[in-house]
Amino acid sequence: MSSIGTIGLLIALGLSLYSLVAFYLFNSNKGLKYLLSAKNAVYGTALFTTISVVAMLYALIAGDFSIEYVTQYTSQDLPIIYKLSALWAGNAGSLLFWAWILVLLAAVVTASKENKEFIPYASPIMMVVSVFFLFMINFVSQPFIQLSNVPLDGMGMNPMLQNPGMVIHPVTLYLGYVGFTVPFSFAMAALIMKNPGDQWIKLTRKWTLISWLFLTLGNLFGAQWAYVELGWGGYWAWDPVENASLMPWLTASAFLHSVMVQERKNMLRIWNMVLIIVTFGLTLFGTFLVRSGVVASVHAFGSSSLGAYFLIFTSLIILAALYLVADRINMLRQGNQFESYISKESSFLLNNLLLVGSAFSIFWGTVFPIVSEAVVGKKIAVGIPYFNQVNAPIGLAFTLLMGICPLIAWRKANFENIAKNFMWPWIIAIIGLLVIVFIGGITKPYALIAYTICVFVISSTLQDILKGVRVRKKLTGENLLVSLIRLLSKNRRRYGGYLIHMGIVMMIIGITGSNVFNSEAIKTFKPGETAVVGGYTISFKGLQQTTRDNMEVVYADLSVINNNNDMGNLQVEKVFYSKSEQPMTEPAIISTFKEDLYVLLTGWEENGSAIFKIHINPQIKWLWTGGWVIVVGVMFALWPGKGSGVGSRYIGRGEVSYGKRVS
Repeated sequence: MSSIGTIGLLIALGLSLYSLVAFYLFNSNKGLKYLLSAKNAVYGTALFTTISVVAMLYALIAGDFSIEYVTQYTSQDLPIIYKLSALWAGNAGSLLFWAWILVLLAAVVTASKENKEFIPYASPIMMVVSVFFLFMINFVSQPFIQLSNVPLDGMGMNPMLQNPGMVIHPVTLYLGYVGFTVPFSFAMAALIMKNPGDQWIKLTRKWTLISWLFLTLGNLFGAQWAYVELGWGGYWAWDPVENASLMPWLTASAFLHSVMVQERKNMLRIWNMVLIIVTFGLTLFGTFLVRSGVVASVHAFGSSSLGAYFLIFTSLIILAALYLVADRINMLRQGNQFESYISKESSFLLNNLLLVGSAFSIFWGTVFPIVSEAVVGKKIAVGIPYFNQVNAPIGLAFTLLMGICPLIAWRKANFENIAKNFMWPWIIAIIGLLVIVFIGGITKPYALIAYTICVFVISSTLQDILKGVRVRKKLTGENLLVSLIRLLSKNRRRYGGYLIHMGIVMMIIGITGSNVFNSEAIKTFKPGETAVVGGYTISFKGLQQTTRDNMEVVYADLSVINNNNDMGNLQVEKVFYSKSEQPMTEPAIISTFKEDLYVLLTGWEENGSAIFKIHINPQIKWLWTGGWVIVVGVMFALWPGKGSGVGSRYIGRGEVSYGKRVS
């Protein structure tokens, strides 16, 4: 398997280099045969990289310990699902996986019939990135290095990675990271072709949205993994590697909003080019952080020489992209100007500034320890309070804009319509505030502001949908239900976006509740003892021990009652892995939309008593559920529509402002 994998990667690198030469010759008017040859080279690169990946997977499953990578990350008693996920458990394997996704995407893009005129320029840009990754896994971080002395067993996998979340979290994250190579390549192709209009945006719209979705899922699954595996009761600690995946998500979110302004009003061409360059650059910057060893993180692979290569490559490709923008700046400036500060365009721009501002603040907080060490010789850490204090108000302002934007017209809004459109959402928001205070008993300022904004966003979004339904009903004579269904189906992109906004609102509710109202307690129980913690009556039945797969498990049996309702039994575990001296604490969780009961077994005594750490985390379930609502929203937006129908020219395209055409 080692020979097959090594030869496959060498051939893939050779073919990728050849594709660049062939694309260059075609673009130099040397003949169509070079384009066909270049395309075949791209397909061949994907084929031979796939052969190498299959060889590695076979070696991992079969336990071929003659390969160093297999020895480092697997063992005979490791469950097969984790043997498969070992592909991305280490530096060399994760780079192989990354390169594989990249060349497969390059092959799909090259084979597409929708973008023929862009392929001779976009495909070679993707292959430049592919050449870099293939070079790295051929000569710098080789996955198929063989051992001279073959061990009988491997070292096993890090216990923290032996969790279902770590099977899917890296996959979704890498799909998001690598996916943004596609819109970046088409943007650069548009500049090279001197065609920087919105055609490249239309061609890559689905790629961008799908990549954003996978990046969203990657962050969400990572947060869930941290919540259930790291045993600290939280899900986001502003870890440098967490930040590395959040930053491109923020700039990509800004890009998704701003391209709508370019498509609709022929504005923000330069801004959109810069946004996609920054987003792509941040995906590479994330790989630098994970693999350089310059930051301490439970997510990082450790110190290696890879960081320097990534830093140099990222710098070169960003500088080249910015040079293209500067060289085509006069073409990019062609377009319309803002007519009013009070318009939908302006709200989109403000939305962008907030998202990019948040990304910059996170970037600065992440790299500041590196900068401080380089300047003064001492690494000065930036703590969680900095990130919370800076990003919490930005997040709330961004959420507020989600409710304001649907209520404002394109081009220029008049104050009479603004007052009319905003009246009911604000009335409902104020009523919601009073309910929260006097019935919910919530008085903390941050929570009150956050919840009130969420109510406003929900009411403004529903108002916009309802008024669109009324307009359609008036124009077509359909009943309300039919009008609603057809209104939504005629513009899936718009209303899918609204559903995504609702998912984000749910996540904001979860983030607010879990951060403002969380509590914890440490309790020692004797067998048969009962105690009340946070309204939960918890009874400790005793400690047990069992063997499972490659681990020994000590677990505590607990029964839980809340408000006279039997919440069931909990099994809280301390897990001892055969290949690790450090035990893992596996929490037991009872989750409702009100709150999570999160219990950890921290220790025990010889007399059978056990020590538990108990967290009450309000509204966590809103966070996870909101993530899945986002998934549904993206799928709805991507699902093919049924075409135009009666009244869809105005209603379906969002050209109606409550019965009046506004553009």
